[in-house]
Amino acid sequence: MGQRLELQQLLETFAPNVYFQPPTNVQLKYPCIIYKRDFANSEFADDIVYNHTLRYAITIIDQNPDSDIPAKVASMPMSLFNRFYTVDNLNHDVYNVYF
Repeated sequence: MGQRLELQQLLETFAPNVYFQPPTNVQLKYPCIIYKRDFANSEFADDIVYNHTLRYAITIIDQNPDSDIPAKVASMPMSLFNRFYTVDNLNHDVYNVYF
């Protein structure tokens, strides 16, 4: 839990509105970052887990197609660009980040 809160604090330095797995009844304010846990990587030695890292799907939603928020997320260690798409004139940049 502590690592997720550290990620939350870091993402709050990138965008004014950050949401972790928001329910459908939450009214989003843009620009924003939505993130959720989507994968975990475990490494083993002698059948024992010695490293377990969570991966988060981080979606930046902004009306500005030239937003600087995606570049900030892209500069994070272990950050991989996944895809870009638009919905209702909002730009969505999706990254996978191990944190």
